[in-house]
Amino acid sequence: MSFFDAISIAASGLTAERVRMDVTSENLANADTTQGANGQPYQRQEVVLQQVGGGFNAALTSAMGTSQVNGTAAGGVQVAGIVNDPTPDQEVYDPGNPSANAQGYVKMPNVNPVNEMVDMIDESRSYESDVTAMSTAKEMYEKTLGLLK
Repeated sequence: MSFFDAISIAASGLTAERVRMDVTSENLANADTTQGANGQPYQRQEVVLQQVGGGFNAALTSAMGTSQVNGTAAGGVQVAGIVNDPTPDQEVYDPGNPSANAQGYVKMPNVNPVNEMVDMIDESRSYESDVTAMSTAKEMYEKTLGLLK
């Protein structure tokens, strides 16, 4: 395990959480978009994350100095992709809306602003915890270098 692995793992978390916050912001901004470029309501998006490296077992094995099964150490997290949420669109009765069908219903995006705000709080807290982990690792490295003087 490298001396700076803790910082690189926290940095990968920061990057992933930033992408999640960007996607959540886009969802909130388009919560009322009834017609996108394809003529359909906006489709809510989600970020898919995946583990980089061998995970906790590989990191523990590496730290103990024994042989690893798959030869990789823990490496954090990365964005595997951004996918559309399969939840169906909502239909709202609004006959005065220019997007309304013959029965007066408008297809609205499958975005719930309350859920998006909860997601945003979760993402910002995760971002803060990654910043704290990075700061703690930096302080430990500084103290270690101070002892070596």
